[in-house]
Amino acid sequence: MTTTTIPAVDKMDRRWLLIDAQGQVLGRLASRIAIILRGKHKAIYTPFLDTGDFIVVINAEKIAVSGSKLKQKTYQRYSGYPSGLKVRTLEQVLRVHPEDALRLAVKRMMPQGPLARQQLSKLKIYAGAQHPHAAQQPVPVTPALIGAK
Repeated sequence: MTTTTIPAVDKMDRRWLLIDAQGQVLGRLASRIAIILRGKHKAIYTPFLDTGDFIVVINAEKIAVSGSKLKQKTYQRYSGYPSGLKVRTLEQVLRVHPEDALRLAVKRMMPQGPLARQQLSKLKIYAGAQHPHAAQQPVPVTPALIGAK
């Protein structure tokens, strides 16, 4: 009879990865980030444990989208009051808070629940090329490694 070993989360080796989003397609990048955050790229992946790595994304303002998504893709939120529906296009979101578009794309590709919220807290997104995580020495990830062209 074989036994299944469950990895110890407190002894897990978590890496810090640096991803440059310049020229990357929004959806393809978000799906790869979601896989890394959940830890599905590791052999020790366990669905009910946080086995993923930390990710620092820079240049989120230079992210690319295909087609006419800048004008047609909308983000909706509702305030709870009558006539409280707020609708913004992707172009407006990228102009004001470019990191929100990528964070929301990654969040919607992950399962819902407390574990996904914990895993999402390991994602650090910055609009420009500067980030405050130099002390963690993030390893630059090549576009080929994250599935980009």
